Amino acid sequence: MLPDPRHILAVLTLALLSGCALLGEKPTPPPAPVKIGLALGGGAARGFAHIGVIKALEAQGIVPDIIVGTSAGAVVGALYASGLSGFELQKVALDIDEAQIGDWSLPDRGVFKGEALQNFVNRAVANRPLEKLPRNFSVVATDLKSGESVLFRTGNTGMAVRASSAVPGVFQPVSINGHEYVDGGLVSPVPVRAARSLGANFVIAVDISVNPRDARTSSTLGVMLQTFAIMGQSISRYEKAEADIVIRPITAELPATDFAGRHRAVLEGEKAAAAAMADIKDRLARLRAKPGPDAR
Repeated sequence: MLPDPRHILAVLTLALLSGCALLGEKPTPPPAPVKIGLALGGGAARGFAHIGVIKALEAQGIVPDIIVGTSAGAVVGALYASGLSGFELQKVALDIDEAQIGDWSLPDRGVFKGEALQNFVNRAVANRPLEKLPRNFSVVATDLKSGESVLFRTGNTGMAVRASSAVPGVFQPVSINGHEYVDGGLVSPVPVRAARSLGANFVIAVDISVNPRDARTSSTLGVMLQTFAIMGQSISRYEKAEADIVIRPITAELPATDFAGRHRAVLEGEKAAAAAMADIKDRLARLRAKPGPDAR
């Protein structure tokens, strides 16, 4: 017995309608990849607190894809980007002799040349340029002539860090390719925007600055750093607002001009990161679950 043509037509119609419905459904896009940026701010010897933050993040399996450093943050960032773990960074920090990075000279736009710091960093990173470091790392400095922020992504690692750390009046300006550079903290005390510009869609900022009211000004260098703290407060306020997480180690009682408080600075960094860890994990989990092309 031949099938009823009307039945065949009905089956074909249903199949066609079903296929159209399926074609009309949009598949749920997969979550966009999360790129974690770590923005390490400036703050002289208080920069040892960055090491504690890195230790705490690593302990929870949180490793940044992009690292950007300003001034003291550039020093720690370079060593971290060279492949050292948080614990290895701490050992290096505790073994540093101030004479290794201080090279007094006759005052010539600065009382330190900065060459000793440059050489220390280059030895620590095995003389690898920025683009050859195991971790993605960039350095913020300030063009002395234009006053603009400059982001070093390639070239001599130690020289870039030296430029980023060249506090005017303390370190001599650094000449690179015909331009002179000084401390990156003048334009970007906590380099959140630089991390974003490099592709980070989740930025953890580490602010080691102190409120100017709490700073010590018992020396000429202390007065200079106080001046930077005053300027940096208003500059960094807007940039830090663009971070997903801001970690603020308690550094007001730590010396900014010598290494006496480095062990405590590391501990304060660990404590501050631990206090923020639940929030970091929660935000990362929500970001990783969020479909996108833009997961932010």
